[in-house]
Amino acid sequence: MAVLLKRLLHPPRTPEALGRPLGRREASLGTHAGPAVRVRFAPSPTGFLHLGGLRTALYNYIFAKKHGGSFILRLEDTDQTRLVPGAADNIEDMLEWAGIPPDESPRRGGPAGPYLQSQRLALYAQATEALLKSGAAYPCFCSPQRLELLKREALRNHQTPRYDNRCRSLSEAQVAQKLAKDPKPPIRFHLEGEAPAFQDLVYGWNRHEVASVEGDPVILKSDGFPTYHLACVVDDHHMGISHVLRGSEWLVSTSKHLLLYQALGWQPPRFAHLPLLLNRDGSKLSKRQGDIFLEHFAAAGFLPDALLDIITSCGSGFAENQMGRTLPELITQFDLTRVTCHSALLDLEKLPEFNRGLSRLEMPVAGRSLGFPGRLHLRRLVSDKTQRRQLVGKLQALVEEAFGSQLQDRNVLDAAYVERIILLRQGHICHLQDLVSPVHSYLWTRPAVSRAQLGAVSEKVDIIAKRVLGLLEGPGMSLTQDMLNGELKKLSEGLEGTKHSNVMKLLRVALSGQLQGPPVAEMMLSLGPKEVRERIQKVLSS
Repeated sequence: MAVLLKRLLHPPRTPEALGRPLGRREASLGTHAGPAVRVRFAPSPTGFLHLGGLRTALYNYIFAKKHGGSFILRLEDTDQTRLVPGAADNIEDMLEWAGIPPDESPRRGGPAGPYLQSQRLALYAQATEALLKSGAAYPCFCSPQRLELLKREALRNHQTPRYDNRCRSLSEAQVAQKLAKDPKPPIRFHLEGEAPAFQDLVYGWNRHEVASVEGDPVILKSDGFPTYHLACVVDDHHMGISHVLRGSEWLVSTSKHLLLYQALGWQPPRFAHLPLLLNRDGSKLSKRQGDIFLEHFAAAGFLPDALLDIITSCGSGFAENQMGRTLPELITQFDLTRVTCHSALLDLEKLPEFNRGLSRLEMPVAGRSLGFPGRLHLRRLVSDKTQRRQLVGKLQALVEEAFGSQLQDRNVLDAAYVERIILLRQGHICHLQDLVSPVHSYLWTRPAVSRAQLGAVSEKVDIIAKRVLGLLEGPGMSLTQDMLNGELKKLSEGLEGTKHSNVMKLLRVALSGQLQGPPVAEMMLSLGPKEVRERIQKVLSS
């Protein structure tokens, strides 16, 4: 048995693995001979999906799709005390909302299910039994009080707390005696010897001597639930995972996982640890930041494409950083060998720009600007007739919700009118919710404007109003924004002693009740000739 254990824990080492400095790789990704690419996103439902989780899921998704593989959602719900009600559904809902639905999941099912770890306890028990039989694991009978004392003593001596492996040396007779009193002790994995070197597809060659700095870890708790270390190894093996793309915080634990693979006699997958996604100031994203959850962005009207765009643009994995990539473009352009070890700094203040899109993205390079064509997210939706109809339906619902009984004329909910508003305002808004904000309320409700308000702007209220009414009553006139701008300019020039800016200010107040807002010509075009006439006539008669 000792010979078998030694062979499992200390396989022959290749010169290539140990004969070169640990560092960045230049090699290809390569998959195991035969199996298709299968990757997994394995969050814990102890909270709702946030941007950091979305980025990990996205990189797994686009890697799988680029290589014709499968993207699996597995929920690691083994810590039953920390589960958040609704989190499991939220995670899958938000992946679907983001446009990166899993091929296999708790909801969708699949050939490697179940996809909840709490429903896979028999597999963990089988693996633990195999480790116990080979001597690679052992039961631990130390009380919580003793473990706490070990921790306090280490901290008092300014050392890293670690288990002292006391129960590793118990004889069979001692184990049998203790099992009679405690039949379900936790099980620890026997860390022994030199950890294997491995080539991470992002960080290059690595080896972490876990046995010299850590005590033997618990792999199966007394309640029958596994810890992360055992569960991820067992599940990745049985689900046929070919590549593990996960956060860099797990890089140090990989040597421990490879020892488990060796002890179980299984072939490990390839590993790629992704650098962290951080706030702009370099601080960690935290669940305490309420604005990093996907639910927040969806409710605020941000488009999924904009979120996928910003979290890839601030990181690496592509030949160049650019704004406006679609999901198919992300899949085509993604190259795991281009992912660097540097953390990605996320500037959420730029998200509205990504949501709206820019006609040109100016980036200073060596004293000049490079222009990148903006493949606009909101404008892209507007330009597609089918998706534009969906936007019309969403805006109708938003108007109904925001104004409801305040609507004096429910014709503003007419699809043609709503579509016209979207087409005219698409380049000026970040998301649909902007169109029901106070600055755009004039589009849906008639403002209460008195003659006195207009008189404070100009003494020539009647003259200006009548000339505008005459302008709108021209026979066969086809209104365009350029035509209205020209006619309004002529109107102002015909008023002696009146500035064009005052004419525009008066009309803006008459039409919207506001001193600032979109150009007056656009206001008139949005509202339509009939509504503009009614609002001006109402002011004249007040």
